[in-house]
Amino acid sequence: MMKRLFPAPLMSAALMAMWLVLNASLAVGDVLLAVLLGLVVPALLAPLRPARPRIRHPLTVLRLIGVVGLDVLESNWLVLRTLLTRPGQPTHARFVRIPLDLRDPSALAALAVITTVVPGTVWCELARDSSALLLHVWDAPDEAAFIAHYKQRYEQPLREIFES
Repeated sequence: MMKRLFPAPLMSAALMAMWLVLNASLAVGDVLLAVLLGLVVPALLAPLRPARPRIRHPLTVLRLIGVVGLDVLESNWLVLRTLLTRPGQPTHARFVRIPLDLRDPSALAALAVITTVVPGTVWCELARDSSALLLHVWDAPDEAAFIAHYKQRYEQPLREIFES
């Protein structure tokens, strides 16, 4: 009964809080409307939520977080250094198609977030069958090396976390 009423309790709480903050009011009507939104919206959206993923290797999650954190710092530094030392000179920007072995929807979502967070890469397209993704890379002089690096740093740990 409780799971049907609150399929996503954090989403319900966030919606209620957001409604009250945006209205800047604790009037009875606003509170009742916030509760109504907090109950109805998650219940209506429940069929759209993917199944909960099962994390198989939690230590790999921690290692991946560290890798992504270091890559974010390194990429920021490389972009800054390139802009300061080679202003106006072209980089090796290109679109790169990366073949994927990853199929889990949660893992693909995590890969999209990682790609978005690391400066110099933009996720452009995912093939309908999830067999490849298209990235725009700001500076990739060697496309094959970039693909191997991307798959080893991000895809392989995500496969270990979600699929193995």
